[in-house]
Amino acid sequence: MTAPEERFPRPRALRDRLSRRPRLAPNQGHQLPLPEPRTAPDDEARFTYLAAGEEIVWSDALAGLLGRPAGDKELSQQILARHVHVDDHAKALGAITRAWTAREPVRTTVRLMRDDGGWFDVDCRLEPIIGPDNAVVGLHGSLRDVSARERARREVARLSRRGETVQASVIEKDPATGLLTRARFADEVDRAQRRGGGAVLIIRVEPDRAEGVSADRHADLLQRAARVLEGLARPDDLLGRAGPNEIAVLLPGASWVMARRQADLFVEALRSQPFVLPDAWLRARVWAGLVRFRAEGEAGSHDLLIDAEQAWRQARDADRALTLVADPVPARDRQDTYRDQVADALGTDRFTLFAQPILELQTNRVLRHELLLRVLDEGDNPQSPEQVLQIAERLDTIYDIDLWVVERAMRLAAERADLSLQINLSGRSVGDPRLTAEVETLIERYAVNPEQLTFEITETALIGNLSEARHFADRIRDLGCQLALDDFGSGYASFRYLRLFPIDLVKIDGEYVVDLVRNPEDQVLVRALVQVCQAYGIHTVAEYVQDEATLRMLREMGVDFVQGYLIGRPAPVEELRPATRLRRSNLQ
Repeated sequence: MTAPEERFPRPRALRDRLSRRPRLAPNQGHQLPLPEPRTAPDDEARFTYLAAGEEIVWSDALAGLLGRPAGDKELSQQILARHVHVDDHAKALGAITRAWTAREPVRTTVRLMRDDGGWFDVDCRLEPIIGPDNAVVGLHGSLRDVSARERARREVARLSRRGETVQASVIEKDPATGLLTRARFADEVDRAQRRGGGAVLIIRVEPDRAEGVSADRHADLLQRAARVLEGLARPDDLLGRAGPNEIAVLLPGASWVMARRQADLFVEALRSQPFVLPDAWLRARVWAGLVRFRAEGEAGSHDLLIDAEQAWRQARDADRALTLVADPVPARDRQDTYRDQVADALGTDRFTLFAQPILELQTNRVLRHELLLRVLDEGDNPQSPEQVLQIAERLDTIYDIDLWVVERAMRLAAERADLSLQINLSGRSVGDPRLTAEVETLIERYAVNPEQLTFEITETALIGNLSEARHFADRIRDLGCQLALDDFGSGYASFRYLRLFPIDLVKIDGEYVVDLVRNPEDQVLVRALVQVCQAYGIHTVAEYVQDEATLRMLREMGVDFVQGYLIGRPAPVEELRPATRLRRSNLQ
């Protein structure tokens, strides 16, 4: 009788495959033979695992890849821990389980470790070995080195992540108006000045009636005014937000005649334009100051902005639309004017303090407040102190302002023993040898409990004298005060400062917190910063917390304190209340 193989010849490929199938060897008792390791070319990286012996036997080619002696073998539980990359353990186990349970070949790509500590990528094909009782008794594995392919794939993925995470431009936009921020506008002025001449225009925009117009309506008006100016601007003109109610326009390359004509056009358009707001319509009162600059002139961008702001104030005081400054103020006169402005603000109580609450997550209580400096404008409305502080930094008069803040903080701490206050200091003041003695004197004068006080150093600030700064830090901690590092992660010296100064508290820069829930990269960075601080024994504060989802994520990351509009907005220090718990909806 003819055998089935002869009556129905199999294709050659199938016959070859069957000829390579492992033979079953005789076994003890009545059981049928178990499979032997299959034969294959000597240069093939392969292994065979048999459950009966819990051993893995590999080819000389695979032993060479792993840096192991030829003909070596190892227990199965050891091979995974030793030769599979720790991050791929779960992936390898999953592939083994699928091949075993599904009884079919499985492919996977994993990283294998060499004995010298290096690693390489392999494509691995796992084939189940079926025993005599139709059960899976082992696995055959064949491997192919694909390190070059996987390296290229990882590089493509890395470049893609970099493209997604790196900011496309350093030109930041003001969120309320869509215009350049003051700092970025100043950068553009400096660039234009290096290329040639031009002019800087600052326009002050206010509602024609102040009563009944909220701060939000002021912002709406400025936003609509910006859209009007964008429609009139030349292609090369740039707009920025110079202040709370100020729009700056850079006119690069414009002649003085052209700049004056453009300024008149802008001012007249805003004065004649009715503005429709969400709940009202109104007209705007507008004044402007125009300053000319020349290539490589003595006045920098900061000076030109200050001159233009002074010019619009002169226009308002003289009841005219525009003041022209054909030549910037000489450097010596400018410095005298700046010093007078700082002295005037200090001498006439144009400074005031606001406080923003800081929540401790362990107790869900507001146990700290950060003191924030504000400057009162002509209408006694609090404004950002940025411009005044920039002037003071340039003229090295910031120490006087910091001392004013410290003394007011001491008075408040003496009056309110239930408050813990955080006081911001500039880097220059921290490095000033006079500050340590002044703080000691004020603590004694007002009989303040030093444990109420935490002094904040801005991480991005330039510390004038590191030795004096360290002396100040050591001394205030000896007194019982604490030291905090503000804007952690935003500057070059972050981790260096952790080693240089006895920091008790680190405030994570709000730039990494504001979009935390939607930004996986920021999550990685914040988690890493928290872990670093925990390793150093330092508490952490997250700024710019504005929603409950962010609050919950920061809790999970181990942050100690949070600060932001969700917790509370800055308010005058006179309105400070005793410590309170966060409302119930935020605790869940």
